[in-house]
Amino acid sequence: MFVLPPRPKPGCRIAVVAPSGPVPEERMLESLAWLRERYDVWLPGPLFERQGYLAGSDTVRAQALAAAMLDPQTRAIVCARGGYGAGRIVSDLPWDAFRERPKWIVGYSDVTALHVECTRLGIASLHADNAGTLAQAAPAQQLGWLQALEQGGMAPWLGLSALRSGGAEGVLVGGNLSLLLAQSAAGRVEWPSDAIVLIEDIGEKPYRVDRMLNALLLRLQHARAVVFGAFTEAEPNADGVTIADVLRDFAARVSVPVYGDAPFGHCVNNAPILLGRRARLRRGELALIPGP
Repeated sequence: MFVLPPRPKPGCRIAVVAPSGPVPEERMLESLAWLRERYDVWLPGPLFERQGYLAGSDTVRAQALAAAMLDPQTRAIVCARGGYGAGRIVSDLPWDAFRERPKWIVGYSDVTALHVECTRLGIASLHADNAGTLAQAAPAQQLGWLQALEQGGMAPWLGLSALRSGGAEGVLVGGNLSLLLAQSAAGRVEWPSDAIVLIEDIGEKPYRVDRMLNALLLRLQHARAVVFGAFTEAEPNADGVTIADVLRDFAARVSVPVYGDAPFGHCVNNAPILLGRRARLRRGELALIPGP
């Protein structure tokens, strides 16, 4: 049974941190203004530092995230953007203390490294838009983000494509494929035995997606089901093999239900996912099982 951190309410404190790549300043300032209309927004560290492809040094990024994790007033930690870098600092963070007083960690893409840690500890987290793009999101997208964070709402996904049909019930886990593979190689991925694994990615050629899925094949074979979201910027090479081909091939190699076309990932409408919550998958529909 996963622990659900206390849900934020309007007026409470949320922390915005940059654990990964450099943050575009103009968009981030607009999003901070949007968040401040509803919450007491706290910046425990700098948001706009740059060290190559990182938002500052490992020490700066880890200290800011650790401060947010330990702060007793903070209800949610919203990551500014993805990119790369969270995996470099996860082992330096105060996870034991965080387990005693958990908070919602919110974000996606590179933030998958932090979701992996929450799942390992049995703490629910929110796979959803990062802070830096919230001001530019459509009103319906903003509302879905707020409802997921404050109310635990997650609209059912309808019309999923059956690559290998079947039904399943289990705990939602997963995120970005590249990060899941990297953290698995680091020995940090621990999923419950009844996991429904959700996977997306961006900028990976079909053969690279195939290679990553093959590396995770045994682990995915023991899940209850696998659900694929968006694979954007993934044009085929001259061989003509597409992402759709790769996902169909994967489905033919496992014995668990596999579905595609789920509405999450690096796409216009990145649906929020309550990782750690139980869900039911049947007849092309995925929905939360009612609970806390």
